[in-house]
Amino acid sequence: MLGSGRFRAWLAAVASGAVLAGVAVLGLPATPGAVVEHAPLAASAPPHELAVRRLLAQRAAAVRAGDEAAFAATVDPWAPAEFRQRQLAWFRALAQVPLAEWSYRLDATTEPAGDSWSPHVVLRYALAGVDSVPTTRPVAQSFVRRGGSWYVADDAGAHRWRGPWDFGPCHVERTATGLVIGHEREPVERVARQLDAAVRDVTEVWGPGWDQRVGVLVPATREELLALVGPGFTAEGIAAVAVADWVDVAARRVEGPRVVLNPRATEELSDAALRVVLRHEITHIASRAYTVDEAPMWMREGFADYVGYRDSRVPPREIAPDLVRYVRTSGPPRGLPRDEDFHQADRQLRLAYQLSWSFVRHLAQRFGEERLVRLYHRVAATGAPDQTEAALREETGLTTAELTRGWATDLATTFG
Repeated sequence: MLGSGRFRAWLAAVASGAVLAGVAVLGLPATPGAVVEHAPLAASAPPHELAVRRLLAQRAAAVRAGDEAAFAATVDPWAPAEFRQRQLAWFRALAQVPLAEWSYRLDATTEPAGDSWSPHVVLRYALAGVDSVPTTRPVAQSFVRRGGSWYVADDAGAHRWRGPWDFGPCHVERTATGLVIGHEREPVERVARQLDAAVRDVTEVWGPGWDQRVGVLVPATREELLALVGPGFTAEGIAAVAVADWVDVAARRVEGPRVVLNPRATEELSDAALRVVLRHEITHIASRAYTVDEAPMWMREGFADYVGYRDSRVPPREIAPDLVRYVRTSGPPRGLPRDEDFHQADRQLRLAYQLSWSFVRHLAQRFGEERLVRLYHRVAATGAPDQTEAALREETGLTTAELTRGWATDLATTFG
């Protein structure tokens, strides 16, 4: 059975992770395209800039080709042995990851300090079979001149972005719909076995109008989890989170969408619970290009939960135990959860998600999934309450108050 206390705690974690899915792009800013799209290098560029650009091009070409000797030639030969060894370990870990693109861009707005230089460098990369567009990330690298040549001297900047390959050897599983990247074979293969079915289940509700390809990261430690999802994220009790590096809703462009699993999730969740988690987060990936950051949380999270639990055979009372208690002690709710309710703790947070799930489930049962998806598109495109009200009325023929009364009656029957 899925209704154990441990399972409920993890499903509350799904909810908490989904909060970040709605706003994570704000905490994980990519370098805007204007920073990385440089004009062709002018012939009058300073020699140090020309040399470092060539060095970065050589380094990127070595990564793409899997040429360890060429990569090693970019590392400072006078650097401590520990750094050189760490660079080779990084290269070997990355070599396990299928890449569609890997290149560097140099922002030469600073000048060298003698024979050392620490300019701003941007990585542009794409995972093969996952990313329809590349994503960009800032990387911290410093360079040193030895005689007439420049080399990479350090990569330990305070604000350095780190990918899975920065945390040890990678185990990668390809599936028809994406990649699962982690470090230990068993959890990676376990997630990979479920990925294609989860993508299919999400597409069955959302429709085929998304990439239908997903990158899933399975970190091995809490440190890695926090590095992948960003600094302000609380990992306690979180089963998974969907993140993106950059989102432009107007252009329907999403860079670097990923599902990141808490290491404990793959250890403690049953297969059925993991399936719910994956469907929930993949729903955020599928809908992200249509969802503004200001969209009401009840729709964003309620819809993801609806897809996550759909056909899961989990009884409603086990999905929403806090809602059951609320209805029995306080009666049906008088309104939808507010956005601030999703930033509470413990039972209040769980109740906000369970209310949202039950309302979206009510809409699906009353009006059908096709209309529910149309409604999501309308509501997720705005953060204005009057526009949300108009969308509900135009799609259902009822006001929010009328819908809420019908939902309350349904709750009393289901949970009373």
